Amino acid sequence: MSDKKTSSDKSFVNYITSLETLRVNFEKNVAKIILNRPDRMNAINSKMLEEIRGLMETIERLNEVKVVIITSKEKYFCAGADIVELSPIETIQDAFKFSRKIQLAFNSVADLPKPVIAAINGMALGGGCELALACDLRIASEDATFGLPEINIGVLPGAGGTQRLPRLLGVTKAKEMLFTGRKITAKEACNMGMINKVVALDKLQQEAEIWAQELAEKPPLALREAKHLVNTGIEHNLSSALKMEAYSIAGLFTSEDKNEGMKAFLGKRKAVFKGK
Repeated sequence: MSDKKTSSDKSFVNYITSLETLRVNFEKNVAKIILNRPDRMNAINSKMLEEIRGLMETIERLNEVKVVIITSKEKYFCAGADIVELSPIETIQDAFKFSRKIQLAFNSVADLPKPVIAAINGMALGGGCELALACDLRIASEDATFGLPEINIGVLPGAGGTQRLPRLLGVTKAKEMLFTGRKITAKEACNMGMINKVVALDKLQQEAEIWAQELAEKPPLALREAKHLVNTGIEHNLSSALKMEAYSIAGLFTSEDKNEGMKAFLGKRKAVFKGK
């Protein structure tokens, strides 16, 4: 028996409604995850990390969900890690455990075999910026600001910022942000290649949903392989990465989606992909 779930399963509905720090809405084939700690400016605590990781594991098993959006309905995306949890940390062991906990939660976003879009409004600082970096695509409102200000309190980003940022921006710009801790505007972030697009605040959710629906119509298997190849290929030398690419292509050529895509192209009609 398959362990695949649908968003209408009673157990799944109960699970979604039990979440404390996140809200989840479904529209067509898109799951929209809304950060939901408004009293703490959506600051990241242990509960949110547990819920992000658990939700990613659940969404991976949901056949009907093709794309994920992570966003906020407040005037801010995420202010970073919750200082209430950070301030009592004094030992090396506890600091290491917290860093690994947030890294593993954000890795679950980065490793989800489905596209994840961050729709960012207001501030995305520290861990909030790092959460956005873990997503595949980033669209921001004109009022959005980004930064990794940890240097100013004597520490460093511990949720992947020192590693994902240079892979995205290159070493020089990443060091500038990490060394200075200064905030940048959405326009600056877009010019640097940190985000994909800047839109007016009142268009943010609409633009993210349009983008998500466009991706939801693409072949899921090919999207999964594209994400995997980009994420992992960068860690390998070119020769090894090209061989990985060839294996992925070989697998896709035996899929029903490939047959459907080619038939649709030749028949001059829109393809309907099923992820098989």
